[in-house]
Amino acid sequence: MHLIWPAEHARPIDDDELERLYTYPDRERWLAVNFVASADGAVEVGGLAGPLSTPPDRKVLRLGSDLADVLLIGATTAMIEGFRGVHPDRQTLDRRRRHGLADVPPTAVVSTGRTLPADAPVITRARVPTTVLTCASVPEPTRRAWQEAGADVVVAGEDTVDPAAAVAALTRRGLRRIDCEGGPRLFGALTAAGLVDELRLTVSPLLTAGPAGRIATGPPIPPTGLRLATALAEDDTLLLRYLTPSR
Repeated sequence: MHLIWPAEHARPIDDDELERLYTYPDRERWLAVNFVASADGAVEVGGLAGPLSTPPDRKVLRLGSDLADVLLIGATTAMIEGFRGVHPDRQTLDRRRRHGLADVPPTAVVSTGRTLPADAPVITRARVPTTVLTCASVPEPTRRAWQEAGADVVVAGEDTVDPAAAVAALTRRGLRRIDCEGGPRLFGALTAAGLVDELRLTVSPLLTAGPAGRIATGPPIPPTGLRLATALAEDDTLLLRYLTPSR
């Protein structure tokens, strides 16, 4: 892995330094969003993000979850990707214990009830209880089914999930290092609410064309400038960390 930005610090780096770069700041709350996109901007291939990923991308994606208090994910993305929560191996356990973190970070799934069945793997196969962040308009039987399947259900909003209320609910539980792993609608909502502190974007060395969407979707917002914190390169993959203006 090579650090190529800031230019004055350009050099090869080892895994220990990479971990330091991706450690969450000691703040009251830090929300980092992780995405991989092709060089021509596609966020998926055949409906999945996995084909875009590369070994360097998987390395930093793992750091994102290994060093987080909680993983935040949209229900549709969780279902499409077959997400089942974090199942730590020895390396993850050692890393989390060195940083004083719980052995297994919980997952928080944002759902309005339409795409998250009670038997979803993210609920039934998780090592620790999954939090479902939902809204009051979701029928009571749906919320009860999630609870009976083992989820902790939190109502954050009336007709839709309020991103600020959802993130505040996580923070109140002491889950202040938040690793968001998509999808695009969730990223768009978090951005519109001004809740994103950091974007961790992998540019995959692929051209895909096709109808694939972008990493953030939703109502347009005023363009927001970002500050490039670090840029890394390995095996034709570009790994970028951007900070939002407040950071």
